[in-house]
Amino acid sequence: MHEDPTARRSRLRLAGFLSFMGALHFVAPKQFDRIIPKWMPGRARTWTHLSGLAELTSAALLARPATKRAGGWCAAATLVAVYPANVQMVIDSHRDRARAPVRAGLWLRLPMQFPMIAWAVKQTRV
Repeated sequence: MHEDPTARRSRLRLAGFLSFMGALHFVAPKQFDRIIPKWMPGRARTWTHLSGLAELTSAALLARPATKRAGGWCAAATLVAVYPANVQMVIDSHRDRARAPVRAGLWLRLPMQFPMIAWAVKQTRV
């Protein structure tokens, strides 16, 4: 059975996004290290690398039609797992007295994770 071209493009766009973000965790890890929640055990860099690896794994699974469902679940779980880092980024922006437009953008980013999670879950059904 052939995959709908629109569904295929959506799946590959998500895989591309996750590949890009996953690679950034290794190319520019300091920006990710900073937002690892303070309550997480161990070194921030370890969590940065693990989350990057999870994103790259999700992308690889999504890239193949045979493993797209597993990729969708892996991507959804990864996006849920990194949500606390986005919350930490908002908290830190207030502590660091970031400019108001920056803080507003970070606050707006939080609810945008939910459509991303839904996008990943959709890949498990198409």
